[in-house]
Amino acid sequence: GTDLGVFGAHDNVYFGRVEDGTLESEFSGNLTEVCPTGVFTDKTHSERYNRKWDMQFSPSICHGCSSGCNISPGERYGELRRIENRFNGSVNQYFLCDRGRFGYGYVNRKDRPRQPLLANGAKLTLDEALDKAADLLRGRNIVGIGSPRASLESNYALRELVGAEHFYSGIEAAELERIRLVMQVLKDSPLPIPNMRDIEDHDAIFVLGEDLTQTAARMALSLRQSVKGKAEDMADAMRVQPWLDAAVKNIGQNALNPLFIASLAETKLDDIAEECVHAAPDDLARIGFAVAHALDASAPAVEGLDAEALELAKRIADALLAAKRPLIIAGTSLGSKALIEAAANIAKALKLREKNGSISLIVPEANSLGLAMLGGESVDAALQAVIDGKADAIVVLENDLYTRTDKARVDAALNAAKVLIVADHQKTATSDRAHLVLPAASFAEGDGTLVSQEGRAQRFFQVFDPTYLDASILIHEGWRWLHALRATLLNQPIDWTQLDHVTAACAASTAQLAGIVSAAPSAAFRIKGLKLAREPLRYSGRTAMRADISVHEPRTSQDNDTAFSFSMEGYSGSVEPRQQVPFAWSPGWNSPQAWNKFQDEVGGHIRAGDPGTRLIESTGDSLNWFASVPRAFNPAPGTWQVVPFFHLFGSEENSSKAAPVQERIPAAYVSLAKSEADRLGVNDGALLSLSVAGQTLRLPLRINEELGAGLVALPAGIAGIPPAIFGKSVDGLQEAAQ
Repeated sequence: GTDLGVFGAHDNVYFGRVEDGTLESEFSGNLTEVCPTGVFTDKTHSERYNRKWDMQFSPSICHGCSSGCNISPGERYGELRRIENRFNGSVNQYFLCDRGRFGYGYVNRKDRPRQPLLANGAKLTLDEALDKAADLLRGRNIVGIGSPRASLESNYALRELVGAEHFYSGIEAAELERIRLVMQVLKDSPLPIPNMRDIEDHDAIFVLGEDLTQTAARMALSLRQSVKGKAEDMADAMRVQPWLDAAVKNIGQNALNPLFIASLAETKLDDIAEECVHAAPDDLARIGFAVAHALDASAPAVEGLDAEALELAKRIADALLAAKRPLIIAGTSLGSKALIEAAANIAKALKLREKNGSISLIVPEANSLGLAMLGGESVDAALQAVIDGKADAIVVLENDLYTRTDKARVDAALNAAKVLIVADHQKTATSDRAHLVLPAASFAEGDGTLVSQEGRAQRFFQVFDPTYLDASILIHEGWRWLHALRATLLNQPIDWTQLDHVTAACAASTAQLAGIVSAAPSAAFRIKGLKLAREPLRYSGRTAMRADISVHEPRTSQDNDTAFSFSMEGYSGSVEPRQQVPFAWSPGWNSPQAWNKFQDEVGGHIRAGDPGTRLIESTGDSLNWFASVPRAFNPAPGTWQVVPFFHLFGSEENSSKAAPVQERIPAAYVSLAKSEADRLGVNDGALLSLSVAGQTLRLPLRINEELGAGLVALPAGIAGIPPAIFGKSVDGLQEAAQ
């Protein structure tokens, strides 16, 4: 970005902004790792500071979006203190976005359920909770509602508890349809799926509908690298190495590879784009279909497209054809299947023109793609089954139903249900209605597998055992609770005694998930007979940590699920190759620069291979043309379509519960085009009243110069904005009475 500067006066050097204020960058936290002197520090860590070598780490995966970035969370005294970047040469490499780095505070919240709770607030023991849950469910018709923020293992355990025909994904119906379409396109597309590093090697990019800096921020950073490839090619022609940054910039003179962005309004990537177009989702899709037709005449044509849009489509098509490796990016965020279908048509057309390109499609959450592979219908279907009397008991896994669909619909289902059991690590509006709450583990207290938007299955590992410092805590992984509940109901012994058992069972259940077993080493993995250490060799204070509880030091927690130990005992070196590295340290290398000891070359790949395994690979061109081109957007007079604006801070449920993120979340607002505001006779900041889907909202106005007429934009995921409102029609919009 342009917000950070280096300023000097005589022998004083200052790194920072020209004026006081928050650093306006979605990647500001990376300064804490890049800075060689410690000038920049992690404020969230400084507030509860301890030395880096006094923390317990594990290899983990960011749950903030579907990118699948690798992280190293650090724990001390039973709470997360910081998150560091974990190098994966195929995914995030050295960088994280600020949502992933600073959004971990929800793990430490005081209002989390830590013991099983009845509706009256009474706490239960583990055995009492299982017996109570079994009594509540016995003889009932049960539906299980999973979650795209829960691991594959936990979702599979829920499916086993209720039966595959009664398992529901916990995703809203239209969104689930879009995710399934993404899965179909990625599998059947003639073009391969790029990983985050591959994206940097493309030389022409068309982003269709996504505001990447807000929906997949790390991918946006890769795009910034990809457009710089033009200058590197010019430098290469003059035999200048790409690592000579100043020389490359001097040769390039701001020359960039072509990037075209078709979005609702301005994005943070517009500054590097060759051309941008802002329009309604249907009109953006029409441009996408027109690009496909311009690439190959056998693709469906777009009727009634104006000359300006046709010329733009031709320019985009020409740039993609002129490139060696064109890239198409689209996704689900705008709620439009047509955008995904248009991207698929462009990919097919490029292949027919023998272009060696790629296609990348963004899905909403950390495990959206994995849950779609596992199966299960929508949350709407589950709620309808309860409302219709086909089921009278609901088991909800790590999901707040009120964030998924219409509140009245959720209320109707929960009122009709005789039993509601919730397994979650957060206090939510859904858990507040539960007859029994089972305290599930967050990513910091449990293990599991996620599938990223790339189709990469990756394992996250438990950072710490919360019971070591507080024996009253009864937090367990969702899959442990649900499997134990099934065993209690059926009066059978528990046969999943470690993570490998449930992972293997899940892999065997669905052909598409067969590869998840190889996503990480098993619990039997050893190096020279040693488990892998979660703590650095210099870890101090272990014997004193529990001295306020007892002067007798207990045995450290034993991890039967993984190849890691909850101590500094074990292998922590860099000589023996290993994929899963909890923390990067080597003698003489105390900073993140220590990652060079684990790489095949600096900035390359992990010597043992980058973690994770791909579950989706293109099987060749088995896609037919998508021919359902939407009509041009033309709302009736006096009506507007609701579209979402996404915010890196605020549009994701769990990170929004972290205090540092909450400071950056915008208040709810409504955004209109300048022409619409002028027609209504209102100015920026005016309070507007909106009538949509039977609800009335009163929100302050933000005028957006780039937003199209006939559109009303609301911030997705922000408190005060109903989740089921997007795509609906506003039939009443006026200045609110004061």
